[in-house]
Amino acid sequence: MALPGTTHPKRMADVQLTLPARAENVAVVRHALGGLGEALELDPQILSDVKLAVTEACTNVVVHAYGEADGPMEVAASVDGPVLRVTVRDEGIGILPRPDSPGLGLGLPLIATLTESLELGRATDDRTEVAMVFRLERDGGRA
Repeated sequence: MALPGTTHPKRMADVQLTLPARAENVAVVRHALGGLGEALELDPQILSDVKLAVTEACTNVVVHAYGEADGPMEVAASVDGPVLRVTVRDEGIGILPRPDSPGLGLGLPLIATLTESLELGRATDDRTEVAMVFRLERDGGRA
């Protein structure tokens, strides 16, 4: 069972990718979501927010999940009525503070600002999940 708000395990995602957690694959994910956004004719600002938030989540996997080891990065995106749900998963060490981190720790707060909702945690299969929900239509200026 997935975290609340994530793609239901029995429902096929509109986009589903499993790639090695490497920097070059963040661009592949970004491009795939751009294609989905164009197919859905998303407002350019909403699409920009989706791509930026998912890029941040995928970059966290690349930088933090596996250390020097290799591992998978999974991305699933599904349209559910007026919302787009995107989940980024990995099998790494989880979301832990790292004093040796090269970043300033701004990725998750940025994702939270860009999304309608954000959930972080471990799935029942012990994979780390970052589940994001984006509103597909603007209401009063905010997606």
